[in-house]
Amino acid sequence: MTSPPMVDGAFARWLAARAGQALLGLRAELGFGDPAALKSAGDKVAHELIRTELAAWRPGDAVLSEEDEGARLAWAAEVNPGTVSRLTADRVWIVDPLDGTREFAEEGRADWAVHVALWARAAPGPHGLVAGAVALPAQQRVLATDYPPGYPPMTVEAAAGRDRIIRLAASRSRPPVFLTDLAEDVGAHLVPMGSAGAKIAAVVTGEVDAYIHAGGQYEWDSAAPVAVATATGLHASRIDGSALKYNEADPRLPDLLVCRRDLAPRLLAALQRHSG
Repeated sequence: MTSPPMVDGAFARWLAARAGQALLGLRAELGFGDPAALKSAGDKVAHELIRTELAAWRPGDAVLSEEDEGARLAWAAEVNPGTVSRLTADRVWIVDPLDGTREFAEEGRADWAVHVALWARAAPGPHGLVAGAVALPAQQRVLATDYPPGYPPMTVEAAAGRDRIIRLAASRSRPPVFLTDLAEDVGAHLVPMGSAGAKIAAVVTGEVDAYIHAGGQYEWDSAAPVAVATATGLHASRIDGSALKYNEADPRLPDLLVCRRDLAPRLLAALQRHSG
């Protein structure tokens, strides 16, 4: 077997791409006749592949995966450190083996992803993410921190200034209840999409201008996309403007804003008006 890249960013890209190819193969093998079975098999196949490769190539690192038993538990401060190794580890891989299972199990949909991120205790930034990759297998692309995309170019509409229409990625199934009012306030057009990874990837590539979520998520839902977004130069924060933090005792990270830097003050002000 060919060894993967040793540099963490390139390794994250390699691992996310491998899991993505396995998921494409599973889709082709099982078809779409039984969506529940396809979702379950997808979660299992991608999780086991990522866990196996991390054990082989990064054996000293801890892992937080959506599919780990007990991953959603909020650990008390007095927990035995040996019970939850990630809380005392210097390096933790935060992974979502299949982000967007609903879309994965629907024929023709490409808005699902694989997330692989690395948190490091010695990281200089507040979120602690030092590497990450978002594979979009059905779109045949991987966005990663080793070669992050350039900052999204300003469109012709952007040059018109404040009155241009903002393209705001929104959940196709669970948009925050205040989002319609916020969109009207700032002159935004909602663009429904599937997984969180696909939506943040669309901000990274400039297909949309922003993504706002306030309906409840966990660290693995945003770690890899946020790592890529911030490496690209985008704004990423909680919806109150505070820093996103990862590898916390409580893995819930219920809200976030990812957007173009020039839009952040305007969107954060609108969020103050509409998210309370």
